[in-house]
Amino acid sequence: MPIEPAEQQPSTAHGPVEVRRSDRRRRTVSAYRDGDRTVVLIPARMSKAEERRWVTAMLDRLAAKEARRTAPGGDAGLTERAERLSRRYFEGRAKPSSVRWVTNQNTRWGSCTPAEGTIRLSHRLRSMPEYVVDYVLCHELAHLLVPGHGPDFWALLEPYPRTERARGYLEGVAAAARLPEDTDDEEV
Repeated sequence: MPIEPAEQQPSTAHGPVEVRRSDRRRRTVSAYRDGDRTVVLIPARMSKAEERRWVTAMLDRLAAKEARRTAPGGDAGLTERAERLSRRYFEGRAKPSSVRWVTNQNTRWGSCTPAEGTIRLSHRLRSMPEYVVDYVLCHELAHLLVPGHGPDFWALLEPYPRTERARGYLEGVAAAARLPEDTDDEEV
């Protein structure tokens, strides 16, 4: 498992870049922040030109990921929003450990793991009206207090005034996604 010594690259806005080559790594490239520096892991066989291209690409990806987390609509903003909703509709009792946007939920609008206190919202909600996002957040916050969808759960959502409207909106979006695409040669 030989790993070539790390090679220092020029510093970026996020500090120095360290490239680590590995004989065990065949195709994948990854990067992460380690304190004030960025570490990029690449296959040992990669040429210097490929290395430069991948270092640039990985720095861009990390910067975009960090921007999503800290932007007003990013994870930090989503956490603040969830805390506000918890205070307003659940007397502050629903306390998530983390709230974040995810891109791997294509069949759900949100999910919650009560044991861990984590809430994840589908990125597809970002383009929807605020009351819809607030409803999904309230729905997941309620799961921190009541795991199932029984009467106690729905009673927790009663104070949110736009529950039915938001549910109708989401049902409409889901139904529209199942419609066949229009084609010019078909008659309706």
